[in-house]
Amino acid sequence: MSNILKGKVALVTGGSRGLGAATAEALADQGADVAISYVASAEKAETVVETLRARGVRALAIKSDQTDMAAARPLVDKVVAYFGKLDILVNNAAIAVQGKTVDDRDLDTVNLDRQWQINVMGAVATTRAAAPVLSDGGRIIFIGSLLGTHVPFTGAADYAGTKAAIVGYAKGVARDLGGRNITVNVIQPGVMSTDMAAEVLGEGVPEALMNLHAIRRIATLEEVSALICHLAGPNGGYITGGVIDVAGGLAI
Repeated sequence: MSNILKGKVALVTGGSRGLGAATAEALADQGADVAISYVASAEKAETVVETLRARGVRALAIKSDQTDMAAARPLVDKVVAYFGKLDILVNNAAIAVQGKTVDDRDLDTVNLDRQWQINVMGAVATTRAAAPVLSDGGRIIFIGSLLGTHVPFTGAADYAGTKAAIVGYAKGVARDLGGRNITVNVIQPGVMSTDMAAEVLGEGVPEALMNLHAIRRIATLEEVSALICHLAGPNGGYITGGVIDVAGGLAI
């Protein structure tokens, strides 16, 4: 455990599982106090909180539904009320609805629209709520996807669109908050070993997709969360408006 983030307070949305939980643990390993938001499983969220507290940091789980834009301000207010401030926001919460092309007559438009609401408007609402109270010199990190800038297969138009929207929004926020030395960046993972990836791809990564990688494997949660910690730390203070791929060369 390092103390490079000791004294900092982070909020990780969607922090009860997958990359969100790994990120919360990595930030705690660097000494940060961490709040996570979750929408469904209080048990999973509390397990993460217990793991964080075992690392000697303060931790809190807050139930908050990112489909409801009005929930963002109460979420941020609870973090500030509990910890006294907010230094790092990791906009991680998202869903993936993929698999059907836009001309499919059975396209699930209800869940595709929900995906836009969570992935884009939910992240926008959280950022708007956090920006006025975020410490000067703070950090905002959006978890995008390689599909935001490179789409190597069919059936992902709406998901890719949500992640592309995040890229543009993050760049605008970086410009808005740069005067306060707040950095804003997007990390674009490729395929990772998460529940969400399994829901889309099933068991394992299709051979055709794996063959597109220059480094022929998928990203680990530890690799992605380590980059998040770097951007959140003191050595990330001059990196802003960036879009960084962690995808094994899938886009080259």
